[in-house]
Amino acid sequence: MTGKVYLVGAGPGDSKLITLRAVELLKKADVVLYDRLVSKKIISMIPKSAEKVYVGRAVGDDTAHQNTTNDLMAKYAKTRKNVIRLKGGDPIIFGRGGEEAEFLKENKIKYEIVPGITSGIGSATYAGIPLTHRKYASSVVFVTGHEDPEKKKEIVKWKNLAKSVDTIVIMMGLSRIDVICKQLIAGGMDKTTPVAVIQNGTTHKQKMIKGTVTDIAKKVNENKITPPTNIIIGRVVDLSEIIGWK
Repeated sequence: MTGKVYLVGAGPGDSKLITLRAVELLKKADVVLYDRLVSKKIISMIPKSAEKVYVGRAVGDDTAHQNTTNDLMAKYAKTRKNVIRLKGGDPIIFGRGGEEAEFLKENKIKYEIVPGITSGIGSATYAGIPLTHRKYASSVVFVTGHEDPEKKKEIVKWKNLAKSVDTIVIMMGLSRIDVICKQLIAGGMDKTTPVAVIQNGTTHKQKMIKGTVTDIAKKVNENKITPPTNIIIGRVVDLSEIIGWK
């Protein structure tokens, strides 16, 4: 008889934004497989009796890394009661949680998915940027800026997004920000459209720079911005001047 695996979202960075359900499960954990972006404060919530296993993956790592993580979930589920797969943000939003749930289902391992605040929402809120607003944004889209390298061609149609949505939130797209912005402009986006790049969102290291789709790539280089970041494009970015609170 196998144990149970919990796919748990740790939230966007600020340890106080983790859910009560996530904390409850951590306290009962026998083993925790945790990602790179889970904060040290949240890691400290794990009982000393639990085994902690780092399974973080950085951009550029071998794609086989996910297979190793899957194997570990299965291995521990066979011997442990409570296995926590702890992920930064939300486990389903660009967190491979869907793939892991499929693996667990195929291997007849019990599981539960615990949502978390995705960094795409949390970092924007902490920066005073409302992703939707009755006057300026009736639609928002979350897009990955770094697709699966095994795909034969890019699926995201950046040119089509240029005029079809009010707010665009790009996750894991810093290294391609110049290319992305050029494609949006080619698709008809106004060259003066505001852009915000938020580094280390919701944490004490949070930093935001702003520009337009024309000059934001240059500003990213000038300010030496590095991941983890979220990119927000749209008129709502300007509202940070009015309601920004961090």
